[in-house]
Amino acid sequence: MNTQSKIKVWDPVVRLFHWGLVSAFFIAYVTEEDFLSLHTWAGYTVLGLVLFRLVWGFIGTRYARFSSFVFSLAEIKKFLSETLLLRAKRYLGHNPAGGAMIILLLISLIMTTFTGIAIYGVEENAGPLAAWLGNAGHFWEEVFEETHEFFANFTLLLVFIHVAGVAVESLIHRENLVRSMWNGYKRAES
Repeated sequence: MNTQSKIKVWDPVVRLFHWGLVSAFFIAYVTEEDFLSLHTWAGYTVLGLVLFRLVWGFIGTRYARFSSFVFSLAEIKKFLSETLLLRAKRYLGHNPAGGAMIILLLISLIMTTFTGIAIYGVEENAGPLAAWLGNAGHFWEEVFEETHEFFANFTLLLVFIHVAGVAVESLIHRENLVRSMWNGYKRAES
């Protein structure tokens, strides 16, 4: 990429959000009940980052805005089928599959964090929902725990799919997408 022209695609906010979310989710996932305080703070960090990203999706830079990467279902299907044939179009910002993945991850992370906060309220009588859920009982504790575990594991599955997609796109377009998420730059030309 040293002889080719580059373009700034990922602003520092997007990059900090991305790697901060990776770190906070990993910490929350591996700590679980063994280190409840650390798990809880990592979960709050995930929620804060996700809420911030929702705002940044409307007011952020060009490639950070939802309007640049929310595609129709038909466009997503077309992109995926062309990817399977190894001839997918290159996008400077998120491609249709990447945009769909962001939306799925945001939804799954919201569900994970909300149910985590609910469990914290029911089991520990602590956190922002404690006043409403502190005496909710065993039934609701189980519902929130099962839902929380499902969405945490579903998020992890989405992460693996996301990483695989990044690897495939990097190979198809001969471009290191991980590096571009570190430094913010991609090749300018297709």
